Amino acid sequence: MSVAMEVVKGTGENLIWSRMRQEASAALHEEPLLAGVLQSTVLDQPDLGSAFAYRLAHRLGGGDLSRLAVRDIFMSALRARPSLRSAFTDDLTAIYERDPTCRRFLDPFLYYKGLAALEAYRVAHWLWSDGRTTLALNFQSRISEVFQADIHPAARIGSGVFIDHATAVVIGETAVVADDVSILQSVTLGGNGKDRGDRHPKIGRGVLLSVGAKVLGNIKVGEGARVAAAAVVLHDVPPFSTVAGVPAKVIGHSSTQRPAFSMDQMFGDGI
Repeated sequence: MSVAMEVVKGTGENLIWSRMRQEASAALHEEPLLAGVLQSTVLDQPDLGSAFAYRLAHRLGGGDLSRLAVRDIFMSALRARPSLRSAFTDDLTAIYERDPTCRRFLDPFLYYKGLAALEAYRVAHWLWSDGRTTLALNFQSRISEVFQADIHPAARIGSGVFIDHATAVVIGETAVVADDVSILQSVTLGGNGKDRGDRHPKIGRGVLLSVGAKVLGNIKVGEGARVAAAAVVLHDVPPFSTVAGVPAKVIGHSSTQRPAFSMDQMFGDGI
């Protein structure tokens, strides 16, 4: 049975953690120069959640907050909201399943800034929901500075989300992203004016948002839809459809019910 199937059945965290520890041990022998980071970040940690807390504290700490303070915040979030652990697992699995360059769980955990930005956002969202908005906004600013992705802590993002590369990704305050979405670099989920209130897109399950796509305003992108590279979406997108252009128009149907999983970006002749 594949790792992905195990994760779907809810047994993924322990399995992935075991795999990651094996990968870290092998990497330590392969590259002794990285023995310190592999030992402290993976092999000395008791579980996957603690490892994420340690790694992201190392990468985000040192600004307004020390690494120890950031790690304590992450651990507090994990204790207060245990569902974060499954979200971390699902997001890591999404990369393993969908990114052809990913051959082991260790690599995105250590190095992929899309994963790092998403998991740090999840803690910022917990802070925001807990009324600690000033600290949440501090996290948002630091995430943007370090990982080049600007995700408002009030946005709502499901699990099993793959943010590829992360550079120049912007997700606005009232945006909603469902489970199993894939978001490529330079995607914007933004507003279309200065009105306050619910003003950002709602992205359905399994959607693929290709490079440079802009979805603007309080509109819906239906389940299983595909948005082509550099498309500017200003109106609702029907489920399981493909849109392209400026402004975006429907040019066909998705080639699969879950385009976020296939990552198929062949949208038609000349697109």
